[in-house]
Amino acid sequence: MSYVPSTQAQRQEMLRAVGVSDYRELYRDVPEEMLLDRELDLPAGMSELEVSRTVSAMAAKNTLFSTILRGAGAYDHFIPAVVKSIPAKEEFLTAYTPYQAEMSQGVLQSIFEYQTMICELTGMDVSNASVYDGATAAAEAAAMCRDRKRRVTLISAAAHPDTINTVRTYCFGTGDELRLVPMKDGKTDLEALKAMLTPEVASFYVQQPNFFGLLEDADTLGEAVHAAGAMFVMGCNPISLGLMKSPRDCGADVAVGEGQPLGMPLGYGGPYLGFMATTQKHMRKLPGRIVGETVDAKGERAYVLSLQAREQHIRREKASSNICSNEALCALTASVYLAVMGPEGLRQAAQQSMAKAHYLMRGLTEIEGVRCVYPGPFFHEFVTTLPKQEEVLSALERAGILGGLPVEGGVLWCATEKQSREELDRAIAIVKEVLAK
Repeated sequence: MSYVPSTQAQRQEMLRAVGVSDYRELYRDVPEEMLLDRELDLPAGMSELEVSRTVSAMAAKNTLFSTILRGAGAYDHFIPAVVKSIPAKEEFLTAYTPYQAEMSQGVLQSIFEYQTMICELTGMDVSNASVYDGATAAAEAAAMCRDRKRRVTLISAAAHPDTINTVRTYCFGTGDELRLVPMKDGKTDLEALKAMLTPEVASFYVQQPNFFGLLEDADTLGEAVHAAGAMFVMGCNPISLGLMKSPRDCGADVAVGEGQPLGMPLGYGGPYLGFMATTQKHMRKLPGRIVGETVDAKGERAYVLSLQAREQHIRREKASSNICSNEALCALTASVYLAVMGPEGLRQAAQQSMAKAHYLMRGLTEIEGVRCVYPGPFFHEFVTTLPKQEEVLSALERAGILGGLPVEGGVLWCATEKQSREELDRAIAIVKEVLAK
């Protein structure tokens, strides 16, 4: 039995309206040998109650951790209830690209507010209406920085591996070259970067904080990049910007990042949000859409899609980007989160995340055999050595704690404002107990 919201009589009426008597006639131009002449080998359909039971049984197999000490690009922050409820309203939940401004003022305003907040967060002049995720944003930023003479993209080896691979894929698709700037003590090697800044280099991307949680010397890196005539792209953790210098203050030409920490649950990797912002000078190179504020014929405030009919729409063969949509619902979620938290709330979330990560680091490194792998200041992630790695992580898992991520050289740990001191002490005690055996 098919689940279709129309009766058999209605289907027949529709078929007659298009001049056929059977739906198979719609495929009469398809060669007979291409048609399936048997039933699909599928199980019988289920009732709604049966489906509910089946899905619930599948969901019961999931492991829900009470404490999460893992980040690496997806972070377990506290999400106020209102942040979930407002985007769930049907006016927003079913919205798509607002092509008709006259009918889409509410959605356009929500995007405009999002862009404004991203500009305030990054210090930049203009933001687009978002892209798919943080890695895509980095790849799009690299693409917008290229010109006819400069086709090489540099990226720090201390950036997130997924970001590096996404930028590499973009470069492969356009026939451009990606070169990795090596690390030194877990951070970008400045001297190696200077040597690699040749005339064909278009841009350099650095992640701040980087994949290992360390704080890069972004100002110095940016000065070296600009001295070579290239553009400086910074990938940012938006929560960290509650405490740290903005990308604009660090000299960045483009600021990008993953917006997931701004009110989006972990959700098995998505849907997430890629934010992009740049200076007025590079505004017309920014991919995707930009919503602008204007006045209508009556002099009242109105919102429109600005600068959206560019090459990616009208001259696709010359386009530098194929981004033609945005993550409007995720962008709205980020806007609500930022509005609810405010500057002081965001600062507190950043301060608590940083303080608790340092508390966790001190507790772990007091255990014999555990030490920090990389020196230097960090935000809310750090790498330690960890003897009996599998045993320790398994013991934490049995206690309902998701431990750090195994990486080369050790384990990458993370703490956010959600973890209490008691939870951190409990995790430290479990690690100490396993290593003492």
